[in-house]
Amino acid sequence: MRRLLQTWRTDTTSPGSAAAATPATPRRITGWIMRPDHKLTDGDRASLALVLDRCATLRTVHQLVGEFARIARERHGKHIDAWIAQAQTSGIAALRGFADGLVKDYDAVRAGLTLAWSSGAVEGNVTRIKALKRQMYGRATFDHLRRRIILST
Repeated sequence: MRRLLQTWRTDTTSPGSAAAATPATPRRITGWIMRPDHKLTDGDRASLALVLDRCATLRTVHQLVGEFARIARERHGKHIDAWIAQAQTSGIAALRGFADGLVKDYDAVRAGLTLAWSSGAVEGNVTRIKALKRQMYGRATFDHLRRRIILST
């Protein structure tokens, strides 16, 4: 993406054009792609449209990332199979790798995108306990660690 954007930056455009005003950086384009359309300003929408018109690959990325975000946000796990198939045939290595990772843990991914409950609270407690354990640098006994965990809740 960086090489592609570099060619656009060195491209000669008229001083009055929108692209000449502020060059699109990879971070800015990523932000435009990741944000829902209703949260983009009119200027961001116009700049994103300009970038997407110039690059079919980014257009595909934008479409697939937006679709995955919608599936995750609205908990439409039933559509994940079609999305995985599209991502794997998209020809974009990063999306193909992400889709392959989803397939490896398919049952958990489908449940996470479908069910209303999650194990987030449990994971948060595990993270908290590990942080307490690391703070003691392995010098305390099990009883001391147990007391510290109980008192920190």
